[in-house]
Amino acid sequence: MPKPRLSVVVTRRLPDVVETRLSELFDVRLREDDTPMTRAQLAEAMKTCDVLVPTVTDHIDNTLIGQAGDRLKLIANYGAGVDHIDIATARQRGVLVSNTPGVLTDDTADMTMALILAVTRRMSEGMAVMQAGNWQGWAPTALLGGRISGRRLGILGMGRIGQAVARRAAAFGMQIHYHNRRRLRSETEDALQATYWESLDQMVARMDVLSINCPHTPSTFHLMNARRLKLMKPGAVIVNTSRGEVIDENALTRMLRAGEIKGAGLDVYEHGTAINPRLRELDNVVLLPHMGSATLEGRIEMGEKVIINIKTFDDGHRPPDQVVPSML
Repeated sequence: MPKPRLSVVVTRRLPDVVETRLSELFDVRLREDDTPMTRAQLAEAMKTCDVLVPTVTDHIDNTLIGQAGDRLKLIANYGAGVDHIDIATARQRGVLVSNTPGVLTDDTADMTMALILAVTRRMSEGMAVMQAGNWQGWAPTALLGGRISGRRLGILGMGRIGQAVARRAAAFGMQIHYHNRRRLRSETEDALQATYWESLDQMVARMDVLSINCPHTPSTFHLMNARRLKLMKPGAVIVNTSRGEVIDENALTRMLRAGEIKGAGLDVYEHGTAINPRLRELDNVVLLPHMGSATLEGRIEMGEKVIINIKTFDDGHRPPDQVVPSML
C-alpha cells in the first residue's frame, strides 16, 4: 500500500513552476492570492498539515507553535532568514525547521552594489528630475555625486553575502574593510583583500560607505543605534539589504535630515511596511520594497531547496538545510 502523501500548506504565492512541482509531489494547499495569511489562518493551517512553508511575512512565534498540535513536523521556510520563526520552541515541540541558504547570495550582493551606486551617484534625484519633466539639459555642476573608486567600504557581517559584496566592491576599486562575529581565515582575507576590524566603533568612524549584511538576532538588534550612527563621517552613506531591525530607523532618519549622514540606501525596514514617513520625504535616500532577492531565477531556486528539504524529510532523513538554535 503506498504511503499517504504529506499534507503541505504554502502561505504565499510562489513561482508557477515551484507550485506545480509541489503539487506533483505532495498533498499541497496553495494560496489563491498573494497576501499574507492572517494569524487565525496560520493557526488553523499549522493544526491540519504535516509541513508548513512560510515566508518572511509570517511570524511563527511560540504561541502559534504551541497551538499546532502533534501533526506538524516540519516548517520548511521559503527564505534564508529565520528570525520570524521561534526555532527554540519548535525544537522543543519536535518540529524541524529548514531554510534556503546560499541561493540569494549573488542577487542580494548585486542589489547592495546597486544601492551603493544609486546613493553615491544621486540616481534617485536624477530620476525625479526626469520624471517631473524638469530637466533643462546638461550642466557642469548639476547633481554632482562622488566616485566610489578608492572609497573605504565597511561591511558589517562577512558571511556569504558580505563576501560577495566585497568581491564586487573590489572590482569597482573600493577598499574592503569588515567587522564580523568571527574573523575570517587569513587566506580568505587575502583573497578578498579585506581588513578586519575587531572594534565596530572604530571601523564605523572611518568608513565612506557602510553596508549592513548581518542577520537580525537579539545581539544585532539596533547594532547601528544612535550612538554608533553618530560615529559615521558626515560624508558617509549607509546601505542595508539585510534586516531593518539592525538599524535604529528613527535615529537614522533624524541624522539624514540633519545632514549628519550624507545618504542611505535601504531595502529593508525596522517595522516592515510601516516606514517612517519622514524617511520617505528625503532626497538623499533610496528606498526599495525588499527587492534584494527579487530575481525569478533566485525565487525558483529557493523553491527547489524547499522541495528538497521536504522530500528528504518525507524519505525519513534530516533535511539538508535544517536550522538548529546553535546556528543562529
